[in-house]
Amino acid sequence: MEEKKNILTYAGLKKLEDELHDLKVNKRKEVAGKIKEAREQGDLSENAEYDAAKDEQRDIEARIEEIEKILKNAEVVVEDEVNLETISVGCKVKVYDVEFDEEIEFKIVGSTEANSLEGKISNEAPVGKALIGAKKGDTVQVEMPSGVIEYKVLEIERNI
Repeated sequence: MEEKKNILTYAGLKKLEDELHDLKVNKRKEVAGKIKEAREQGDLSENAEYDAAKDEQRDIEARIEEIEKILKNAEVVVEDEVNLETISVGCKVKVYDVEFDEEIEFKIVGSTEANSLEGKISNEAPVGKALIGAKKGDTVQVEMPSGVIEYKVLEIERNI
């Protein structure tokens, strides 16, 4: 079975590549130094610094593996080529929340880049799924545990 593609914007790809480089070049070296210092302190069986450094090393290696897996199956969305007629990954969308009478802006990204604090919503999240394929002027309904939310699409732009 083929693994699903990880959809990334160019900015998301760059961010992951930078993080991977930092982990491999800087963090590994940093942790190796901590482990070396802890070993020099003697008895490892009761050495909290050694245990903490080994845990950190394990976490770093797990994150490196995770990023490499994401990048291996990455499909990069070229924002300059995004069709602005319909909403897709790589779009910035301004919507009107009917219930709360307010405008909200979302950036539609792949699931690995999603960050609600930055207004980046996944194409796989309920709001993202509802917006994908909608056109300017359309009203979409989003099924949420708290009920149905209605958004009217006001603008579709490139997510640059």
